Amino acid sequence: MKERILILGGGVIGLATAFELSRRDYDVTVLEKSTCGGQASGAAAGMLAPFSEIGEDPDDFFLLCLDSLRLYKQWQQDVKQAAKLDFEYSESGSLHAVYHEADVLSLQTRQSWQREFGAEAELITGNRLRELEPSLSEDVIAAMYYPEESHVFAPDYVRALEAACRHQGVTIVEHLESVEVCVWQNELLLQAADGRKFTGDRLVVCSGAWSKELEDIFGIRIPVYPIRGQICAYEVPVEQVKHIVYTSQGYLVPKGNGTLVNGASEDIAGFKTEVTEKGISRLTNWNKRIFPFLEKKTPFHTWAGLRPATQDGFPLIGKLEQASHVVFATGHYRNGILLSPVTAIAVADLLDNKQAYAPLAACKPERFT
Repeated sequence: MKERILILGGGVIGLATAFELSRRDYDVTVLEKSTCGGQASGAAAGMLAPFSEIGEDPDDFFLLCLDSLRLYKQWQQDVKQAAKLDFEYSESGSLHAVYHEADVLSLQTRQSWQREFGAEAELITGNRLRELEPSLSEDVIAAMYYPEESHVFAPDYVRALEAACRHQGVTIVEHLESVEVCVWQNELLLQAADGRKFTGDRLVVCSGAWSKELEDIFGIRIPVYPIRGQICAYEVPVEQVKHIVYTSQGYLVPKGNGTLVNGASEDIAGFKTEVTEKGISRLTNWNKRIFPFLEKKTPFHTWAGLRPATQDGFPLIGKLEQASHVVFATGHYRNGILLSPVTAIAVADLLDNKQAYAPLAACKPERFT
């Protein structure tokens, strides 16, 4: 008889974990309060860019992100095949752009340590920079070029993950409003707002920004907080922007459907997901310094999602010490899309009782208690 796994949360981490567990012949049920991928997952820009985003320290979090990037080529093929759906996966490469000579030194320092991890990092200036990205502002004096960095179209990726899960026999139960963990120490019993009960052998907590609600249940501190990320998009001709362009102010990501995604403006607003004029203006005020043609353009689409941030920036991934049948996989902040393959595989290995993936030592769920 197959071991029954309950997954609490149907965001990208919950769906990716369900997909991987179903491939390992577990009986998987995903429990989602609203709709799958409805918050941070579907609202993400879909960047797979650990070298651009993590420039200071090659810590365990960087290793998680780098390993996940390098899993993506095969992972996205497997998801597409199982889902019988396509989604954009672009190995566009990225440019981390700077405006001042003083910032070039920091790029060189970054290049030095990142090359130890196999980064094909090239510091480019002048004509070479304009050849790669002709529309860049003349104010940009240099950029680090990372040909390995990529991006996906997040809404379609999440839809494909859901379809792949369903095709492989995963049960997905949506619109539950709330799910209470009633019994968990020796056996599992979860109950939805409408009274439906769910039992299983193991529980994987993928509740994202709502994970803190489980503190009293499990008796540990779960400092995961919602950070509102606001994003806008412009209509641009395909190929006008060719690479992810990352700066200290934010990023711009060209999509194959002729849109340029600009993110992200972040603020603390509880669980509010409304788009604000102030939040979007933070983006529109600086993006013209990257691409001057944006001065005359107005975003055609704006949206926001909640990002589950922890106090130390590391996600919570691992078994509970007092109940090894309960596994946490939450608090991925703005890296849920990037970290979905490595998290799914790491959690499945834990449930298979394989040796724990080394960087997880920094992600213990009880570390704040």
